[in-house]
Amino acid sequence: MKSLVRLGAILGIVGCTLLGPSPIAKMSALALPVPQVVEKLSPVPVFTITDGQNAFFITTVPKQGQGQTGNASVARIFISQKDAQAFVDQLKTGNPQLAASARVTPVSLGEIYRLAQENKGKPDQVLFAFIPAAQQVQSAKTILQQTGQQVNELNGVPLFLARGGPENGYLTIQRGGKEELPLFFNKEDLQEMVERFKQQQPNVTATIKIEVANLERILEALGTENDPSLSQMILIPSRESLEYLRSRQPAGAGQNPQAAPSPARSAPSPAPARPAASPAPARPAR
Repeated sequence: MKSLVRLGAILGIVGCTLLGPSPIAKMSALALPVPQVVEKLSPVPVFTITDGQNAFFITTVPKQGQGQTGNASVARIFISQKDAQAFVDQLKTGNPQLAASARVTPVSLGEIYRLAQENKGKPDQVLFAFIPAAQQVQSAKTILQQTGQQVNELNGVPLFLARGGPENGYLTIQRGGKEELPLFFNKEDLQEMVERFKQQQPNVTATIKIEVANLERILEALGTENDPSLSQMILIPSRESLEYLRSRQPAGAGQNPQAAPSPARSAPSPAPARPAASPAPARPAR
């Protein structure tokens, strides 16, 4: 356990509640080079819906924000493969012809970030809206409510981290000779790491608390905040996502998600869908 004072200040910015899934939209001058951010995000699998030619399924929605007019093209990026598949199943019920070519496609979060950066500001820009797992949203709401916050709606993708101990620092891990701060997509994954830590240092168990950050704001901070401590953050995918990728790989093959679908083509817009039931609890990724 180590106190990361400046990192705590950054998390104070990125841990706020968002009212609605925030697409990766316009970002100011980058603090970290895009290739460096892409590399950091590349181990994280997410899931989108594509057609038979590997093009995104696009939803057309009114642009948001003061003075904004016209429509925006939005592609859904699901954190859970099960939620993505539930969306396809719903589409098959509501529009079988459209859904005939629809499929769930795993893709690296780093590739989504790269595409967002390369295409921002273009007339045909596609925005990416992240769809969180419903159970993890509920877990985040419960944590925030336990701290006295009045949270009725919490959208966006929650991330979970732990802090405590004599210095009230963040719980970190050692990997490759470096100290890193893990942010988990699944609260249950983090809880298992905390339980292992409690076995190692039972004298600080009573002070460990789980906190909530926000994926969209983390991504924005990586591209806009000039703070080296952001490089200590690592995103830990759920075991569900990693096991799904393993199930698709031939024996001995790697587990990296495939390249992002083409943003140039888009299928007709499916009807909006709410996230499906959340995945089962999982062990922390290593």
